[in-house]
Amino acid sequence: MSEQGTLLASSGPSPGPYWNAIRIQAILASRFSTWIVPGLVIAIWQAICSFGLAPSTLLPSPLAVAGAAWRLTATGELPHNMGVSFLRAIAGLVVGGGVGFFLGLANGVSKISDALTDSTVQMVRNIPHLAMIPLVILWFGIDEEAKLFLVAIGVFFPIYINTLHGIRTVDPHLVEMAKSYGMGSRDLFRLVVLPGALPSIFVGLRYALGIMWLTLIVAETIAAQSGLGYMAMQAREFMLVDVVVLSMLIYALLGKLADSTARFLERSCLSWHPAFQRQ
Repeated sequence: MSEQGTLLASSGPSPGPYWNAIRIQAILASRFSTWIVPGLVIAIWQAICSFGLAPSTLLPSPLAVAGAAWRLTATGELPHNMGVSFLRAIAGLVVGGGVGFFLGLANGVSKISDALTDSTVQMVRNIPHLAMIPLVILWFGIDEEAKLFLVAIGVFFPIYINTLHGIRTVDPHLVEMAKSYGMGSRDLFRLVVLPGALPSIFVGLRYALGIMWLTLIVAETIAAQSGLGYMAMQAREFMLVDVVVLSMLIYALLGKLADSTARFLERSCLSWHPAFQRQ
């Protein structure tokens, strides 16, 4: 019996690969899994620079970029420009996103408002907002109003379109059932229509955040006297490639932070939705 048990144990699957697969699944399911690919990219980038496969005048190493970040932080230039860019982005998001959100709500629940404004908004939406930069400079100069206007226009349309789409795609059976229970218009909108539109609204918000940073980069490199884009353009004038790369990486990190915040709000506000419930 003991020899048979030994044979069965030796013929069974080894626990090593099984537990390794469990560990890999646990790592991929953790919150740090989203940084695996960026970490690999940085490691490969450092290896390419260390072996001299790319000239430092074209592609500085991550260590050189980190050194530039430390140097600019010590002088106070980097925190100042980061704060300026962040405030510009948030101000444009609040103004443009707020107008787009409320107009999308109005056109979604009111046929009169939709008939009066939607066609005009759709025509203006087909004009690339970055193509308006020369006109915006003529209107506002290179002051803060120009950058605020460009960012607000950029984030307005995705939030408006997705808010309008979310309102229009609310399940009509839920609306009819709520009305049959005697729910008033205000409670109907607050408890049925708006929650049903929230998934689409958050999609518009996340899309708008990407456009927000894209618009801000262009605006700050063309018409600005401060900010990350201005810092990158000044570095280009003096051939400081490490500072230029640092500016682009900071934009990427700020975009990641904004998207993570939007996803956190999405999970918090839509915890009742089956698609956002934790397994």
